Amino acid sequence: MKLVTFELRSPIGSFERIGALLGERVVDLNLAYADYLARVERDPRAYDLATSRIPPHMIEFFIGGEPSKKAAKRGLAHVAERLEKEPEVRGPEGEVIIYERSQVRLLAPVPRPNSVRDTLSFELHLKNSLGKLGLEVPPLWYEIPSYYRSSPDIVIGPDEPILWPSFTEQLDYELEFGIYIGKEGRDIPREKAEEYIAGYTIFNDVSARDIQSREMTLMLGPCKGKNFDHGNVMGPCLVTPDEIDPYNLKMVARVNGEAWSEGNSGAMYHRFPFLIEYISRDETLYPGDFIGSGTVGFGCGLELDRWIKPGDIIELEVEGIGVLRNPVERRGLRDRL
Repeated sequence: MKLVTFELRSPIGSFERIGALLGERVVDLNLAYADYLARVERDPRAYDLATSRIPPHMIEFFIGGEPSKKAAKRGLAHVAERLEKEPEVRGPEGEVIIYERSQVRLLAPVPRPNSVRDTLSFELHLKNSLGKLGLEVPPLWYEIPSYYRSSPDIVIGPDEPILWPSFTEQLDYELEFGIYIGKEGRDIPREKAEEYIAGYTIFNDVSARDIQSREMTLMLGPCKGKNFDHGNVMGPCLVTPDEIDPYNLKMVARVNGEAWSEGNSGAMYHRFPFLIEYISRDETLYPGDFIGSGTVGFGCGLELDRWIKPGDIIELEVEGIGVLRNPVERRGLRDRL
């Protein structure tokens, strides 16, 4: 499944819902499962059962485990079958179950992750970046994965603007993908690590390079070079592990429609099972934690010596997941005050 979190506006306010992509449309999974229970199972508790299995927030859905995932699949298949026979599909009491993409606002798949960790797992990217400083890859990197922690409060989703920080003149995109942890675990062996992956999404780790390069001379960080509002971009969906081979995905970054970066996820030196094993040593991982892959080789402007500017449209595409599209906007005066 390609799972999404979407915002639905109504006369009494906005609501977050969990959905799944069906072609170019969004299916409300809670109502899809309620409709299945009401029409197929004839269960009078359809709405209550659907809410317990498919709550409105993605982390709660993760906590529901396999029963929640099975309910979502059953509801989605039920709606797809109805669509083959009926021109319009509605819920037991006439509710809208299927939306056009233009009718809803997609958020990040997990709008408020518990935590955000980004790794440095592509050797070519590290070689390229250090090479600009006349340095080589430290031998220890091949044994220990490098990562930093970012703020979960700066996450945005598709089509939201990347806001150019007032303190930088050299903003950069980073072509990455990443995983969401689906269940709690500690000291997870790599042989079992994939059991903890809820799904994969695209990640744009936006970076203020001029600030980052100065900060890193202090032997700590990155700090403000990677931590500012709208600096972590995720989406457009979360693809469940049964849908893709995560180590054979074509990755492309486009700026204003022109391909700047291309790579393949198979070039990852440190893969997610090892990353999960290392990060979870004497540290509990929780449903909704995010772990990024790091940037694919030649996956950012720093490596290419090409730089984005306000007004650009950044599109990151990862095969099997989709396209993460965001405009770049200069902060206004009000944002700086």
